[in-house]
Amino acid sequence: MTAPIPRDIPDLPAVPGPPLLLPSPVPATAVVAPVRRPVVALLRLLIALAAAAGVTLEILLGTPARTLSYFGIQATALLAIVMLMSASRAWRARRPLPSGMTGATHLYVVIAALVYHLMLARTTPPFSMTGATTIPERWHGSWATLQILHTLTPTAAVLDWLLLTPAARLHLRQTVTWLLCPLAYLAFYLIRAAVLAPTDPTRYLYPFLDVAAHGYRSTLANALLLGLAIYALAVLLVAVDHTRPTPVRRRV
Repeated sequence: MTAPIPRDIPDLPAVPGPPLLLPSPVPATAVVAPVRRPVVALLRLLIALAAAAGVTLEILLGTPARTLSYFGIQATALLAIVMLMSASRAWRARRPLPSGMTGATHLYVVIAALVYHLMLARTTPPFSMTGATTIPERWHGSWATLQILHTLTPTAAVLDWLLLTPAARLHLRQTVTWLLCPLAYLAFYLIRAAVLAPTDPTRYLYPFLDVAAHGYRSTLANALLLGLAIYALAVLLVAVDHTRPTPVRRRV
């Protein structure tokens, strides 16, 4: 036989302080399904098409081997792929791409745009991906292509990140990983220059990375300064991502 249950159960002592809520091991994003965003998908598709159009026009104006060797072209092509994938996921109500991938893509296109506008747009002789020796005239094909690559698509990508992407998705630990792609490009750039003939005019694509004019010491110093600038911009990107308000409440 069991003991009878007492009628009066004594009250338990109150727990001092406010109740503590333990963090859930499962993030909310794992249980909250994303919603279909057709407008966002359309906007990102337009960005992808603009980026792809800029790369295609530059290849048609020049030569594929030379054009595809530029960092700005490679960054814009990556942006076209990432935006197309993001548009597909927004249309089908799929979870967004990893923040490390999108953050790196935005960093690369912004770096390419800043390098063009601050260091290449007014050089003598004029900078050209097609080997032209004259300054591209406004609204001509070469000038319009450069604006698509270094003004239109980077601006659209940044606006997409600021206005259509939830905040606080980037992390400081990702910034070191983002430097691997520029470092790999530098190795590709120097190996390509070593393989080409010294008389080839396309041997060095960027004047500040011209070993024939500056030597390896100065060229690597310029590359180091540019790498530090890229890392500083990556840290700034993360800082802005954690201080800006979240523009949307639903996952896009």
